[in-house]
Amino acid sequence: MSLSPIEQFSELIRKSVHPLILLPAHPSKDAVASALALERFISRLGKSVTIAGDSLSAHIHELGFLGMPTEPLDSLSGTREFVLSFNTERNRILGARSEQVGDEFRIHITPERGTIDPRDFSFIPARLQYDVAFVIGATDKEALGTLYAENPDIFYEIPIVNVDTSAGNERFGQVNLIDMTASSIAEILFEILLSTDKTNFDEVVAEGLLTGIIAATESFQRKNTTPKALQSASRLIELGADREKIVLTLYKTQPFGVLRLWGRFMSALRWDEELRLAYATLSLDDFIQSRTRPEDLPEILDKVRANFSSGSLFAAIYPETPITATVIIRATEASIATSLATRIPSALLRGDLLSFIVPFPAGPDAEAGLLDIIRRAFSENAPIA
Repeated sequence: MSLSPIEQFSELIRKSVHPLILLPAHPSKDAVASALALERFISRLGKSVTIAGDSLSAHIHELGFLGMPTEPLDSLSGTREFVLSFNTERNRILGARSEQVGDEFRIHITPERGTIDPRDFSFIPARLQYDVAFVIGATDKEALGTLYAENPDIFYEIPIVNVDTSAGNERFGQVNLIDMTASSIAEILFEILLSTDKTNFDEVVAEGLLTGIIAATESFQRKNTTPKALQSASRLIELGADREKIVLTLYKTQPFGVLRLWGRFMSALRWDEELRLAYATLSLDDFIQSRTRPEDLPEILDKVRANFSSGSLFAAIYPETPITATVIIRATEASIATSLATRIPSALLRGDLLSFIVPFPAGPDAEAGLLDIIRRAFSENAPIA
């Protein structure tokens, strides 16, 4: 009898030696917290686990109260070892040393006698050092940014476990744990990890998963808050998660720079009644003066959404190049974002957040282009060029 996806997940964790956890380039707090909980859980099983993501350090820093993983990486390098093999049956090797000479890496070999026969030399490509990859909160492989662009072989040489809540997920894993009815990725992982090994489900794992649920549901105030989410949260608190600390950290204490960027966004805010769209254009100077980054914009859009109950879409526009602009849109429902993303072929979708580039400089032209794209997306059947 074949194993269920959940049983396959558990089996891959148990059999792995060096698992890899991958996050998308712009992960949600739910995805980051869930990945940290999974990293802690696997580490307690005695595995050598690596967690990686494009610009991961900055995102982990935002949830520093959950603790830093053992080996967080912003990029993957040295994922594979290649072996230079010498047959020593007729001529032993007495020593070897290496040196870097300009752009050349040289290996110096000292044979016991004479010279080395080229026929005794062979080149053996080794396997990846990782034996399974858990991809958390990515709708497709491209959402991983440079991690996928620079290491595509990972997705063809080791099993991939794909965990997500998005309806737009491309199911690119050998094991796909996609639950569109779940409030969060953390909710999906909770039952799976608990059934895999209860003894290694400590309060740190519980706190990471509860953080994911609270972040995804905005402290149980969003429409995606299901009875199952509330039940999971209650059980995680019983397992040692500190709800008050999580809420206080996520919502009561905000970096001053983020608050300044929020103020700049609100001062530039515009409203389109027809589209139920609140949007603003930010300049590079806005980020410089507030000491923030474009990666902070999803959090700003969360704040705007919380203050505009009549809105459906919330967008930020900022310069990508002198002649193009990046648009980030957060929707009130993941289904709205998915519907919009399917009408924009270049859009990158992550749950209820999507982003794309418009061929206009940031400013009035980009704003007009955004409004036109959204109108066409919801009114035409033909894909948007």
